Amino acid sequence: MNNILTRSLTGAIFISIILIPLFFSEIISILVLGLFMSIGIIEFYKLFNKAEFVNTNWVAGLFFSVLSYVIISSILFSLLPLETFYILFPTLYSLIIIEIWRKKTNPLINSASLIFGIIYITLPFILMVSILKIDMQKDNNTIPILAGMFILTWINDTFAYLLGSILGKRKLFKRISPNKTWEGTLSGAFCSIIFGIIIGYLFDPTNMFFWFITGVIIPPCGVLGDLMESMFKRDVDIKDTSNIMPGHGGILDRFDSTFFVVPFFFTWTIIYFLFNIY
Repeated sequence: MNNILTRSLTGAIFISIILIPLFFSEIISILVLGLFMSIGIIEFYKLFNKAEFVNTNWVAGLFFSVLSYVIISSILFSLLPLETFYILFPTLYSLIIIEIWRKKTNPLINSASLIFGIIYITLPFILMVSILKIDMQKDNNTIPILAGMFILTWINDTFAYLLGSILGKRKLFKRISPNKTWEGTLSGAFCSIIFGIIIGYLFDPTNMFFWFITGVIIPPCGVLGDLMESMFKRDVDIKDTSNIMPGHGGILDRFDSTFFVVPFFFTWTIIYFLFNIY
Protein backbone atom coordinates (compact mmCIF):
# COMPACT_ATOMS: atom_id res chain seq x y z
CA MET A 1 0.00 0.00 0.00
CA ASN A 2 2.84 2.38 0.90
CA ASN A 3 4.54 1.61 -2.41
CA ILE A 4 1.36 2.39 -4.36
CA LEU A 5 0.93 5.65 -2.45
CA THR A 6 4.58 6.63 -3.03
CA ARG A 7 4.35 5.75 -6.72
CA SER A 8 1.11 7.71 -7.14
CA LEU A 9 2.42 10.78 -5.33
CA THR A 10 5.70 10.80 -7.25
CA GLY A 11 3.84 10.34 -10.53
CA ALA A 12 1.46 13.20 -9.74
CA ILE A 13 4.35 15.53 -8.93
CA PHE A 14 6.21 14.52 -12.11
CA ILE A 15 3.14 15.07 -14.30
CA SER A 16 2.49 18.46 -12.70
CA ILE A 17 6.09 19.60 -13.24
CA ILE A 18 5.83 18.67 -16.91
CA LEU A 19 2.31 19.87 -17.74
CA ILE A 20 1.73 23.07 -15.76
CA PRO A 21 4.54 25.10 -17.39
CA LEU A 22 3.35 24.00 -20.85
CA PHE A 23 0.08 25.88 -20.28
CA PHE A 24 1.62 29.05 -18.89
CA SER A 25 5.27 29.63 -19.83
CA GLU A 26 7.46 28.44 -22.70
CA ILE A 27 10.59 29.62 -20.90
CA ILE A 28 9.87 27.60 -17.76
CA SER A 29 8.98 24.61 -19.93
CA ILE A 30 12.33 24.85 -21.70
CA LEU A 31 14.15 25.04 -18.36
CA VAL A 32 12.22 22.07 -16.94
CA LEU A 33 12.82 19.95 -20.05
CA GLY A 34 16.48 20.96 -20.02
CA LEU A 35 16.81 19.82 -16.40
CA PHE A 36 15.24 16.44 -17.18
CA MET A 37 17.48 16.10 -20.23
CA SER A 38 20.60 16.76 -18.15
CA ILE A 39 19.62 14.18 -15.53
CA GLY A 40 18.64 11.71 -18.25
CA ILE A 41 21.94 11.99 -20.12
CA ILE A 42 23.88 11.41 -16.89
CA GLU A 43 21.73 8.36 -16.11
CA PHE A 44 22.33 7.00 -19.61
CA TYR A 45 26.10 7.24 -19.42
CA LYS A 46 26.09 5.85 -15.88
CA LEU A 47 24.39 2.72 -17.24
CA PHE A 48 27.82 1.67 -18.46
CA ASN A 49 29.35 1.62 -14.98
CA LYS A 50 28.71 -2.12 -14.83
CA ALA A 51 29.87 -2.75 -18.38
CA GLU A 52 33.59 -3.55 -18.42
CA PHE A 53 33.85 -3.04 -22.18
CA VAL A 54 32.57 0.58 -22.17
CA ASN A 55 34.06 3.64 -20.50
CA THR A 56 32.17 6.65 -21.82
CA ASN A 57 33.26 10.22 -21.13
CA TRP A 58 29.97 11.24 -19.51
CA VAL A 59 31.20 14.77 -18.71
CA ALA A 60 31.82 15.39 -22.41
CA GLY A 61 28.41 13.99 -23.29
CA LEU A 62 26.67 16.16 -20.71
CA PHE A 63 28.59 19.26 -21.82
CA PHE A 64 27.66 18.82 -25.48
CA SER A 65 24.04 17.97 -24.66
CA VAL A 66 23.55 21.11 -22.57
CA LEU A 67 25.44 23.27 -25.10
CA SER A 68 23.41 22.01 -28.06
CA TYR A 69 20.14 22.31 -26.12
CA VAL A 70 20.87 25.91 -25.11
CA ILE A 71 22.08 26.99 -28.55
CA ILE A 72 19.27 25.40 -30.55
CA SER A 73 16.58 26.57 -28.10
CA SER A 74 17.99 30.10 -28.27
CA ILE A 75 18.00 30.02 -32.07
CA LEU A 76 14.42 28.76 -32.20
CA PHE A 77 13.26 31.62 -29.99
CA SER A 78 15.39 34.22 -31.84
CA LEU A 79 17.83 34.82 -28.97
CA LEU A 80 20.83 33.77 -31.07
CA PRO A 81 21.48 33.99 -34.83
CA LEU A 82 21.18 30.83 -36.93
CA GLU A 83 24.92 30.88 -37.60
CA THR A 84 25.57 29.97 -33.94
CA PHE A 85 24.36 26.45 -34.75
CA TYR A 86 27.56 25.71 -36.68
CA ILE A 87 29.61 25.92 -33.46
CA LEU A 88 28.23 22.50 -32.57
CA PHE A 89 30.03 20.64 -35.37
CA PRO A 90 33.66 21.34 -34.35
CA THR A 91 32.65 21.03 -30.68
CA LEU A 92 31.30 17.51 -31.19
CA TYR A 93 34.36 16.38 -33.12
CA SER A 94 36.62 17.88 -30.47
CA LEU A 95 34.90 15.83 -27.79
CA ILE A 96 35.42 12.66 -29.81
CA ILE A 97 39.12 13.47 -30.29
CA ILE A 98 39.55 13.63 -26.50
CA GLU A 99 39.37 9.82 -26.59
CA ILE A 100 42.97 9.85 -27.88
CA TRP A 101 44.24 11.15 -24.53
CA ARG A 102 41.89 9.22 -22.21
CA LYS A 103 43.91 5.98 -22.61
CA LYS A 104 40.82 3.83 -22.11
CA THR A 105 40.16 0.46 -23.71
CA ASN A 106 37.71 0.15 -26.63
CA PRO A 107 37.87 3.78 -27.82
CA LEU A 108 35.59 3.03 -30.78
CA ILE A 109 32.83 1.72 -28.50
CA ASN A 110 33.37 4.61 -26.09
CA SER A 111 32.98 7.18 -28.89
CA ALA A 112 29.96 5.38 -30.35
CA SER A 113 28.18 5.27 -26.98
CA LEU A 114 28.93 8.98 -26.48
CA ILE A 115 27.28 9.86 -29.82
CA PHE A 116 24.39 7.46 -29.29
CA GLY A 117 23.52 9.04 -25.95
CA ILE A 118 23.23 12.43 -27.66
CA ILE A 119 20.97 11.00 -30.37
CA TYR A 120 18.87 8.91 -27.99
CA ILE A 121 18.41 11.45 -25.18
CA THR A 122 19.34 14.98 -26.27
CA LEU A 123 17.72 15.01 -29.71
CA PRO A 124 14.19 14.21 -28.47
CA PHE A 125 14.36 17.04 -25.92
CA ILE A 126 15.51 19.47 -28.62
CA LEU A 127 12.58 18.31 -30.78
CA MET A 128 10.24 18.99 -27.84
CA VAL A 129 11.44 22.61 -27.80
CA SER A 130 10.85 22.74 -31.56
CA ILE A 131 7.28 21.54 -30.97
CA LEU A 132 6.84 24.33 -28.42
CA LYS A 133 7.88 26.79 -31.13
CA ILE A 134 5.41 25.33 -33.62
CA ASP A 135 2.72 25.53 -30.93
CA MET A 136 3.30 29.28 -30.58
CA GLN A 137 2.54 29.71 -34.29
CA LYS A 138 -0.87 28.02 -34.11
CA ASP A 139 -3.82 30.36 -34.54
CA ASN A 140 -6.31 28.39 -32.44
CA ASN A 141 -4.12 27.08 -29.66
CA THR A 142 -6.51 25.72 -27.06
CA ILE A 143 -4.32 22.92 -25.69
CA PRO A 144 -0.52 22.86 -26.04
CA ILE A 145 0.25 20.13 -28.53
CA LEU A 146 3.26 18.99 -26.51
CA ALA A 147 0.99 18.63 -23.46
CA GLY A 148 -1.40 16.53 -25.57
CA MET A 149 1.49 14.32 -26.67
CA PHE A 150 2.56 13.71 -23.07
CA ILE A 151 -1.01 13.01 -21.93
CA LEU A 152 -1.65 10.45 -24.68
CA THR A 153 1.72 8.80 -24.08
CA TRP A 154 0.97 8.43 -20.37
CA ILE A 155 -2.56 7.18 -21.10
CA ASN A 156 -1.16 4.56 -23.45
CA ASP A 157 1.42 3.42 -20.88
CA THR A 158 -1.02 3.44 -17.96
CA PHE A 159 -3.84 1.50 -19.62
CA ALA A 160 -1.42 -0.93 -21.25
CA TYR A 161 -0.08 -1.71 -17.77
CA LEU A 162 -3.44 -1.82 -15.95
CA LEU A 163 -5.43 -3.77 -18.54
CA GLY A 164 -2.44 -5.94 -19.35
CA SER A 165 -2.27 -6.94 -15.67
CA ILE A 166 -5.93 -7.99 -15.80
CA LEU A 167 -6.32 -9.39 -19.32
CA GLY A 168 -2.78 -10.23 -20.36
CA LYS A 169 -2.06 -13.78 -21.54
CA ARG A 170 0.01 -13.64 -24.73
CA LYS A 171 3.55 -12.32 -24.24
CA LEU A 172 4.57 -9.48 -26.54
CA PHE A 173 8.35 -9.81 -26.33
CA LYS A 174 9.25 -12.26 -23.57
CA ARG A 175 13.01 -12.14 -24.17
CA ILE A 176 13.19 -8.41 -23.40
CA SER A 177 10.11 -7.59 -21.32
CA PRO A 178 8.38 -10.68 -19.85
CA ASN A 179 5.51 -8.69 -18.32
CA LYS A 180 4.35 -7.02 -21.55
CA THR A 181 1.42 -8.70 -23.30
CA TRP A 182 -0.41 -8.26 -26.58
CA GLU A 183 -3.66 -7.69 -24.69
CA GLY A 184 -2.14 -4.85 -22.66
CA THR A 185 -0.46 -3.29 -25.69
CA LEU A 186 -3.64 -3.32 -27.78
CA SER A 187 -5.70 -2.03 -24.84
CA GLY A 188 -3.30 0.88 -24.40
CA ALA A 189 -3.47 1.64 -28.12
CA PHE A 190 -7.27 1.60 -28.09
CA CYS A 191 -7.39 3.99 -25.12
CA SER A 192 -4.83 6.27 -26.74
CA ILE A 193 -6.95 6.59 -29.88
CA ILE A 194 -10.16 7.17 -27.89
CA PHE A 195 -8.57 9.82 -25.70
CA GLY A 196 -6.97 11.41 -28.78
CA ILE A 197 -10.46 11.86 -30.23
CA ILE A 198 -11.72 13.19 -26.87
CA ILE A 199 -8.89 15.75 -26.63
CA GLY A 200 -9.63 16.92 -30.15
CA TYR A 201 -13.37 17.10 -29.59
CA LEU A 202 -13.22 18.92 -26.24
CA PHE A 203 -10.17 21.15 -26.55
CA ASP A 204 -9.19 21.49 -30.23
CA PRO A 205 -12.16 20.65 -32.51
CA THR A 206 -10.57 22.37 -35.52
CA ASN A 207 -7.76 19.80 -35.41
CA MET A 208 -9.72 16.62 -34.63
CA PHE A 209 -7.91 14.71 -37.37
CA PHE A 210 -4.52 15.71 -35.93
CA TRP A 211 -5.37 14.31 -32.51
CA PHE A 212 -6.89 11.13 -33.95
CA ILE A 213 -3.73 10.34 -35.92
CA THR A 214 -1.63 11.30 -32.88
CA GLY A 215 -3.56 8.70 -30.88
CA VAL A 216 -2.70 6.15 -33.58
CA ILE A 217 1.01 7.07 -33.81
CA ILE A 218 1.85 7.07 -30.10
CA PRO A 219 1.15 3.42 -29.08
CA PRO A 220 3.57 1.61 -31.43
CA CYS A 221 6.27 4.23 -30.85
CA GLY A 222 5.75 4.13 -27.10
CA VAL A 223 6.00 0.36 -26.80
CA LEU A 224 9.15 0.30 -28.97
CA GLY A 225 10.73 2.95 -26.76
CA ASP A 226 9.84 0.94 -23.68
CA LEU A 227 11.28 -2.25 -25.18
CA MET A 228 14.45 -0.45 -26.23
CA GLU A 229 15.21 0.75 -22.73
CA SER A 230 14.30 -2.63 -21.25
CA MET A 231 16.86 -4.14 -23.60
CA PHE A 232 19.53 -1.66 -22.45
CA LYS A 233 18.82 -2.32 -18.77
CA ARG A 234 18.89 -6.09 -19.27
CA ASP A 235 22.22 -5.74 -21.05
CA VAL A 236 23.81 -4.09 -18.00
CA ASP A 237 21.70 -6.09 -15.50
CA ILE A 238 19.85 -3.28 -13.69
CA LYS A 239 16.17 -2.76 -12.86
CA ASP A 240 16.01 1.07 -12.83
CA THR A 241 18.31 3.72 -14.29
CA SER A 242 18.41 5.49 -10.90
CA ASN A 243 16.29 5.99 -7.77
CA ILE A 244 15.70 9.73 -8.18
CA MET A 245 11.93 9.17 -8.43
CA PRO A 246 10.64 6.93 -5.60
CA GLY A 247 8.45 4.16 -6.99
CA HIS A 248 9.38 4.94 -10.59
CA GLY A 249 13.15 4.71 -10.84
CA GLY A 250 15.00 7.29 -12.89
CA ILE A 251 14.25 9.94 -15.48
CA LEU A 252 14.98 7.48 -18.28
CA ASP A 253 12.44 5.09 -16.78
CA ARG A 254 9.79 7.82 -17.05
CA PHE A 255 10.77 9.03 -20.52
CA ASP A 256 11.52 5.68 -22.17
CA SER A 257 8.33 5.70 -24.26
CA THR A 258 8.58 9.42 -24.94
CA PHE A 259 12.03 9.17 -26.55
CA PHE A 260 10.60 7.15 -29.44
CA VAL A 261 7.29 8.98 -29.58
CA VAL A 262 8.83 12.45 -30.01
CA PRO A 263 10.58 12.06 -33.41
CA PHE A 264 7.48 10.58 -35.04
CA PHE A 265 5.11 13.04 -33.34
CA PHE A 266 7.37 15.94 -34.37
CA THR A 267 7.34 14.77 -38.00
CA TRP A 268 3.55 14.40 -37.94
CA THR A 269 3.21 17.87 -36.40
CA ILE A 270 5.42 19.38 -39.11
CA ILE A 271 3.43 17.68 -41.87
CA TYR A 272 0.06 18.66 -40.41
CA PHE A 273 0.58 22.26 -39.32
CA LEU A 274 3.32 23.57 -41.57
CA PHE A 275 1.82 22.02 -44.71
CA ASN A 276 -1.71 23.06 -43.70
CA ILE A 277 -3.40 19.65 -43.95
CA TYR A 278 -6.29 20.87 -41.80
